[in-house]
Amino acid sequence: MTLEARHVLEFPGGYTRTTGPVIGRFLTELRDGRLVGVRTAGGRTLVPPLEYDPGTGDAVTGDFVEVGPAGTVESWSWVHAPRAGHPLDRPFAWALIRLDGADTSLVHAVDAGDVKAMRPGLRVRPRWRAERTGQITDIESFVPEVTRIVSPVRTEYVLKPGLALARFLEGVAAGVFVGCRCGSCHKVYVPYRLSCPECGIAITEEVEVPDTGTITTFAINNLPDPRAPEVPFVSAYVLLDGSDVPMITLVGGIAAHEVRQGMRVRAVWVPEEERTASMANIKWFAPTGEPDAEL
Repeated sequence: MTLEARHVLEFPGGYTRTTGPVIGRFLTELRDGRLVGVRTAGGRTLVPPLEYDPGTGDAVTGDFVEVGPAGTVESWSWVHAPRAGHPLDRPFAWALIRLDGADTSLVHAVDAGDVKAMRPGLRVRPRWRAERTGQITDIESFVPEVTRIVSPVRTEYVLKPGLALARFLEGVAAGVFVGCRCGSCHKVYVPYRLSCPECGIAITEEVEVPDTGTITTFAINNLPDPRAPEVPFVSAYVLLDGSDVPMITLVGGIAAHEVRQGMRVRAVWVPEEERTASMANIKWFAPTGEPDAEL
């Protein structure tokens, strides 16, 4: 048999005590939506106020100073499962908060929303109740200051290619790379362009180059990209056969760590019925299986 006796301790009408001039002033200011501390003879500001300096035992000066309302979290403990008597009905933190202008810390609840948001040094502000009665619970909780905002950004714009790019994209739509040859230095440029960047003269000769080439340099990327076959993926400069300037593209069909300089690759095209005047016609370049080229 389990023996137990249930008892209730209750003060009818509530336990009443006087607050005195120091604590009473603090609670009165709370009722009016302000936070104050009291000065000691040594110049420290105590929040919450005390009637005596805890360091010396001397009576405080009676000089009250407004502090905060913002403050800094010094330490905290997270409450995963609030109880009935807690100030919030959702997970929150008990924290030691040093209000601006105070030399001591105040214990109160911080409604951070997530334990990951809590940290020493977090800036917080009080969230006051609409109806206040002069108690510490007139502050429902402290909440983090707003330090970042999320603004939806969406811009629509239209790009129209010039004559050179339009001609190159026409070729890509047909499954070929269109370049051009300078009549002076005889260099072949891909994509197609109207003037030679080295000689500065107009280019009139159009050439087609194969969709095979050699990787001259590359980078392994670990951030997602909607165009990439997987992560990590490789972006590389590929020198197309017959051209003199490499073009940047993706590399697929091979593990990223196996890509190397000098590797021979070929363009992987989307099906012909899906092609448009866009570089999206080329999924990526994949190894041909040929021996590496000498660079």
